[in-house]
Amino acid sequence: MLNKILIANRGEIACRVIRTARKLGYRTVAVYSDADAQAPHVDLADEAVHIGGSAASESYLRIDAILDAAKKTGADAIHPGYGFLSENEAFAQACLDANVTFIGPPASAIHAMGDKARAKKLMIEAKVPTAPGYLGENQDDQHLINEAETLGYPLLVKAVSGGGGRGMRLVHAKDELAQAIVSARREAQSAFGDGTLMLERLIENGRHIEIQVFADAHGNAVYIGERDCSAQRRRQKVIEEAPSPIVSPAMRASMGRDAVAAALAIGYRGAGTIEFIVDADLNYYFLEMNTRLQVEHPVTEMISGLDLVEWQLRVAAGHPLPLKQEQITLRGHAIEARLYTEDPYADFAPQTGPIRWWRPERALHEGVRIDGGIREGGEVTPFYDPMVAKLIVHGRDRDDAIRRLIATLDDAPLLGLRNNSRFLRDLIDSQAFRDGAMTTALIDQWGLDKQPILDRPLASTEAWLIAAAAHALKGRDDAVARTLRSASVTDYELKLVCDGLQHCLHVRPGAQGAITLNIDKDPAEHSLRVIAHTDGVLRYEIDGVRKCVLAVWVDSALHLVIQAATFVFAEVSPWPSKDSAHDPSRAVSPVAGVVAQVLVKPGDTVAEGQPLLSVEAMKMEMWLNAQAPGVVKAVHVAVGEQVQSQALLIELELGELDLTVTPSKES
Repeated sequence: MLNKILIANRGEIACRVIRTARKLGYRTVAVYSDADAQAPHVDLADEAVHIGGSAASESYLRIDAILDAAKKTGADAIHPGYGFLSENEAFAQACLDANVTFIGPPASAIHAMGDKARAKKLMIEAKVPTAPGYLGENQDDQHLINEAETLGYPLLVKAVSGGGGRGMRLVHAKDELAQAIVSARREAQSAFGDGTLMLERLIENGRHIEIQVFADAHGNAVYIGERDCSAQRRRQKVIEEAPSPIVSPAMRASMGRDAVAAALAIGYRGAGTIEFIVDADLNYYFLEMNTRLQVEHPVTEMISGLDLVEWQLRVAAGHPLPLKQEQITLRGHAIEARLYTEDPYADFAPQTGPIRWWRPERALHEGVRIDGGIREGGEVTPFYDPMVAKLIVHGRDRDDAIRRLIATLDDAPLLGLRNNSRFLRDLIDSQAFRDGAMTTALIDQWGLDKQPILDRPLASTEAWLIAAAAHALKGRDDAVARTLRSASVTDYELKLVCDGLQHCLHVRPGAQGAITLNIDKDPAEHSLRVIAHTDGVLRYEIDGVRKCVLAVWVDSALHLVIQAATFVFAEVSPWPSKDSAHDPSRAVSPVAGVVAQVLVKPGDTVAEGQPLLSVEAMKMEMWLNAQAPGVVKAVHVAVGEQVQSQALLIELELGELDLTVTPSKES
């Protein structure tokens, strides 16, 4: 019997596991790093133990610290969640040796699937379809290049111990291969402690379809439908849905049988996922097996009505699977959107900082579920993945689910730092997604083609009017206002700035909240009446129509949310900031993160376009490149050093040299 469960994870998955464990009557233990001392999962558990520093290597990846926490609290089982140690065979074995139940597969199964090359060989033996590739032990660069020539291009260079897109590079032509091998190996060694690589022929315009499998210790194994995870950017999933819009019942049954065969071939136990790549002719090929619960498991739960964490706990306690294959039924359609704190309109650059507004309960209705591990007033740090929440909806059909997800994204904004909420909204409302035509490469292709979906949305005229009215009335009906305009002022000019655009609005306040406005020198007058502004909801009337919008004051700036896009309006200061002018001789960090590479030293001459250094944050490696010739005057950081946003990294002796930040490689 299990009595107390320690969750060796953080964020939304830790909260999600704790909720099911508590529902079933188990006591729970959370573990936390320095950065997570005030995190929601710490408060949600019955007990919590500090396990180390902010970096994952100092905390969530420390097997000794986690097992010590289990011993201190008397936890007799450990749930690893996903990521971190969830697919670490040494951790599973260490739990067994410590007489602690590992809520996951046996170490032998993790070992079998933990090496992608070995896993692929096992699948070939089990007669599961696989894509052509190189799985050999010879890791010499030239040998890999020769093997690539045999396979042909495009192809993928993949870390055999990789996951989540780390240690993976897409190579279109021979001249890209050498650098891809070096880059993938370095990243894999850093992330997984293993730089071994494999090659795999790329299935162009492929679909990523995965099958949820479950097995117990009594020889039973089932599959619970499929998930379509084709909407990806840089091999990172963005949207997942179940069922897939391209999978027929016959194809589902065939893929399901192969997935179960794969699980049985390695003596699997618990929840697992078999990932397939599907070509344009609907042929499918084994990619890998994730020997854990997936981030996207909620869509399977929504269409099946099952709690997969509950199944995990049942299997770990030695019980047989609750249902047989013929008893599993699927209903309706579910879609999950991953909320990332990254800026889609700046090449998905990661964002860190305080969370100023997060009230997802406003969006909770029937068929809506939001899994999160953050809270208003908390902070997003650079130490972990940029995914902070998942918005999941269930509808009677796919169109119903799309409509519900759009509404949920509108109603659950995250304010305080840039995120991908509006991009997610535009993505699921795009023709490609509605037609079920997404491929794993399509979003990246949109970036190359500069498609409008990746253009930063601009505030509408009405948004500027709302912002001007709110600023004009601030201090009259806002209890937390810090400024109060003189009652003797009847009309005045108000200069506002939003996303680098500036407008001058002529304001004439009237009775009962009515405001007459002119934008810049346009003689056309606009009338807007503010009815009320409470709990962030601003109710107003314009052109005879009453409307409402989320408008939240953050310090002296107004955050206005319209169709999941956040527009920040601030008054233009009459005194320019001394820091407003960019100094091109100073290379500063775009985000808080860790210095990953430094390619120059003092005295080096740099050419136009030459990379200077990179900073890694939230699985993204961001490069600073020189845009004109210069000489390195000083380098203030070293590889592995933690830096804050806007920290001075490199000084240059130059003429008119500009530096731009280019997030370049998914790490």
